[in-house]
Amino acid sequence: MKARRALLWALALDGLIAVAVVTWLHYGYVRQAQRQALIATVRQLGAEADVFVDAATQAAVAATQGAIVATRPDTHSMQLMPSASPSSVSGPECPTASPALSVPRYPTAPLSRSCVRRLARHPRRMFRDIERRTFDYFWVTADPVTGLTPDRWPSPHGPASIAAVGFALTADVIGAYRGYVTRHAAAQRVRKVLTFLLHLPQGPGAHGYAGYHGFFYHFLNMHTGLRFGHSELSTIDTALLMAGVLTAGEYFDHDTPTEEQVRSLANRLYRRVDWSWSAPGGNALVSMAWMPRTGFSKLRWHGYNEASILYILGLGSPTHPLGHNAWSAWTATDHHDLRRVGGLTLLSFGPQFGYQYTAVWVDLRGIADPFMRAQGETYFLNGVIATLVQRRYAIINPHGWAGYGPNIWGLTACDGPGYVRARFDGRIRQFYGYSARGISKHSVDDGTLAPTAVIGSLMFVPRYVTEATQALLRRYGDMIYTRYGFLDSFNPSFLDARLARTGHVVPGRGWVDNAFLGIDQGPIIAMIENERSRLIWRLMRHNSYIRVGLQRADFTGGWLSAARARAALSGTRMRAARVLGGTAHAASGPRRKQRALRALGKLARTRP
Repeated sequence: MKARRALLWALALDGLIAVAVVTWLHYGYVRQAQRQALIATVRQLGAEADVFVDAATQAAVAATQGAIVATRPDTHSMQLMPSASPSSVSGPECPTASPALSVPRYPTAPLSRSCVRRLARHPRRMFRDIERRTFDYFWVTADPVTGLTPDRWPSPHGPASIAAVGFALTADVIGAYRGYVTRHAAAQRVRKVLTFLLHLPQGPGAHGYAGYHGFFYHFLNMHTGLRFGHSELSTIDTALLMAGVLTAGEYFDHDTPTEEQVRSLANRLYRRVDWSWSAPGGNALVSMAWMPRTGFSKLRWHGYNEASILYILGLGSPTHPLGHNAWSAWTATDHHDLRRVGGLTLLSFGPQFGYQYTAVWVDLRGIADPFMRAQGETYFLNGVIATLVQRRYAIINPHGWAGYGPNIWGLTACDGPGYVRARFDGRIRQFYGYSARGISKHSVDDGTLAPTAVIGSLMFVPRYVTEATQALLRRYGDMIYTRYGFLDSFNPSFLDARLARTGHVVPGRGWVDNAFLGIDQGPIIAMIENERSRLIWRLMRHNSYIRVGLQRADFTGGWLSAARARAALSGTRMRAARVLGGTAHAASGPRRKQRALRALGKLARTRP
């Protein structure tokens, strides 16, 4: 009897356990299915992605669009004078990174909590401090002989990145403009870099060359300037280099021997690039890379991405331009990247740098090509929407990562803790090393955030970026903010120091990178200066190569139309002056006199 009763109790207990297990599994599967559905919604950015665009987001986009339309193009000549006093912030708690001083023993050591919190109280002072420290990063890390900029730093035996050199040249311009260094010192630094680049050997061989057809290899030896390892000849990185080269050539416009050489070197480097060669086989699309032994990569620049600066510079070349249909062929591949988000149209790209790089140098406000005109938007407004969508993604936080919220966000290509699996929030998660992080299906989100994704978007949504930068300093500044600005990335969700492949883990607070990346530091300093003075934008508006490239891509509107009108007016004045200026031509008959009168009449009807 007792045995029978025990058996019944055992069966009942087993039944209860089975019911509990089934219930737990069902709940787990349902919850997992809901999570996966939300993640799918986030990643696809499809019709159900209205969760990203709340009323505040739509209002911000509408206000931005209205401000862009209402803004009159700047038709005045540039007054290249700083709008504020020298901007370094120093004190016993916030040591400066003066270029005159030697590199400290621990350059990645963060500043004190009291320092970063004091900076976060005052947005203007905060951005001035970030800009100055980021400039010091570029100035201090350049090789003293070649002037090349490292891909990452500290890295004693690492290569130079030609894209980082382009950002460094832009930073040199900002440093001269702000008085961080003298104009003469900056011009000498730029001349040294451009001279070195121009005289590096170019050729088809695998060894002993720095580039081919005017393009450069992605990575160069810091000390010799020659190809580093098995690096590829990179079309996009060469374009970023040339953007910096042209910026320097445009800024240093004084009639001194050094600045005259800077302008000459900049023109020779840019005109030497054979952009037409980079689109082989009669294909209008540019190849991503070329290798000495295998030739061009089969991968082409198509779909919306950072390559817009590449196509603009390629179309603007007076010596070896891309085909006239290159831009239309590129934008024809953009349709599959279009998404409808909360009633707005987003040309989607995962990592934030895809929206930032071209906007560093080209003022995209108020101008549009036929593709974006058909959408009723501009590329600048597209960057605004993308930034707001990413912020909204962090608020929803579908993966449940630590720290994400309205003021803690920023997904882009950056360093990570490593390609490892680690436990977080009771589950094993996949983490990554250097990866393209974003919210599209071609990028990842492992909880790693990068300050450049936030601050490099300052021109898109100044209010939210300012609030996010203040929050970064208050919450994580004593981990990630140093005398040379922000470290590349951090991850509050990665807590296991034993598994970290790079960087280090601050107990209880997460993983922090131990390096700066030049291509991530560049957008920080450039976008801060564009917000403060529009310096880079104003310079490049006056660059004939940029203007021609945009016009060949059929951009119209805004400052570009105003520039075209000014050019037409200048041409009319010159023609009238030529007709009326010489006595030999004045006596050539009534037909020339009639042309002169028509030119003067047109000149009188044209408003300057």
